Amino acid sequence: MHFKYQQWDERFSKGEYQSPFDSLWDTFQELLTIASGEVSQALQWLNQLDNEYGLTDDFDDYGIGDFIKELEERGYLERNPAQNTLQMTRKTERSLRRRSLEEIFDNLKKGEFGSHQTDHTGRGLERQPETRKWHQGDDITNIDSHSTMMNMLKHSNIEKLELREGDIRVHDTDHYTSVATVLLIDLSHSMILYGEDRITPAKKVAMALSELILNKYAKDSLDIVAFGNEAWKVNIEDLPYLKAGPYHTNTKQALQLARHILHRRKYANKQIFMITDGKPSCIIENGEIYKNSFGLDRKIVNKVLDEAVKCRRDNINITTFMIARDPYLQNFVRELTEANKGRAYFASLDTLGEYLFEDYIQNRKRRFK
Repeated sequence: MHFKYQQWDERFSKGEYQSPFDSLWDTFQELLTIASGEVSQALQWLNQLDNEYGLTDDFDDYGIGDFIKELEERGYLERNPAQNTLQMTRKTERSLRRRSLEEIFDNLKKGEFGSHQTDHTGRGLERQPETRKWHQGDDITNIDSHSTMMNMLKHSNIEKLELREGDIRVHDTDHYTSVATVLLIDLSHSMILYGEDRITPAKKVAMALSELILNKYAKDSLDIVAFGNEAWKVNIEDLPYLKAGPYHTNTKQALQLARHILHRRKYANKQIFMITDGKPSCIIENGEIYKNSFGLDRKIVNKVLDEAVKCRRDNINITTFMIARDPYLQNFVRELTEANKGRAYFASLDTLGEYLFEDYIQNRKRRFK
C-alpha cells in the first residue's frame, strides 16, 4: 500500500478540497465519452486544455504525466501489449456509467417522480400505513407488531399470552412492476452533422439508464440496440465506444430487432425507447439496401409504420425521443406515435436525459394495455 503526504490545506476541513487527480478525473471522463473511449485522443485533448487553460498550474509538482501514471496505478487504464497503447478498463467503463447517472439526476428536480409503484398493492419495497390479516407466504418483516400485540391482548391475560394466526397484521406494500426495455440509439451520420454532437448525450443517457437498472431495478431488463444502415445489439460494456458512422437510418429494422428481443423477455410490461434525430431513410429488401435521403419516402415510412403496428399488437409501447425539431420530421413522428399509440417527445440535448428518465419511472407505475 502506498501513502502520499502533502501540506495541510484549510479546504480539507471544509470539504471543499479536491486532489489534483480528482480535479482532472472528471474532465478526463467527459473527454473519454466524447472520444468514444479512445484514450490517446482524450489525453491529447486534456493536454491541449492544460496548455490553454492551465489545468495543472495550481498543483505542486503534479502534471498530466503524473495523472496518467496514477490512472494506471488506480486501475483505470491499462497497457495493450500488442499495440503498446493505453486503453480503458472495466473499472473505467463502470465509472463512466455512474458519472452519467449522477449527471442526469443532478439535473432532475427533487420530488418530480416517485419510486415506480403502481396503484395495485402487493409485495414491494415501500410500506403503506394500512394493514391487513397475515396470509401464508407474507414477508414477516412487514408484520405490524403494535396491531398484532393489541389483537393478542384482547384474548390473553397476564398469566398466559396466546398469539393466534388471526391476530397477526401485516403492512401492505406498493406493488412494483417489472419492465423489459429496449433502448434504440440512432448512429446515422446526421448525429454528428452541422457541428452538433448528438451522439454523446445519447450515449450518456444509455449509460445512465443501464447503471440505474443494474443497481436499483435489478428485476427489470435493458437491451441496447444501435442502428444505422442495419440494426445490431450492443452490450452495456460497449456503450462508451459507440460512434456515429456514415450510415443512413434503418428505423424499421431497429424496431423489428427490438420487438424480437422483447418476445424473448417474459415480462408483462414491455417498451421501446428510441433516440433519433432524423427520418427513416433506408430499409433492406432482398438483402440489399434501399435508401432515399431526400424527404420522407413513403415506401420506407410505410414499412416503419407497419412495424409500429406490430409492436402495438404485441403490447409493446414505443416512446420516441426526437432530438431535432425539423417541421417535416414532426409529421413522421406523429404518424409513428399514432400507429403505435405510443408517446413522443421533442427533446433538446440538454433535456434528453430528464425526459427519458421521467418517462421510464412513470412507465413502471402503470400496467400497459
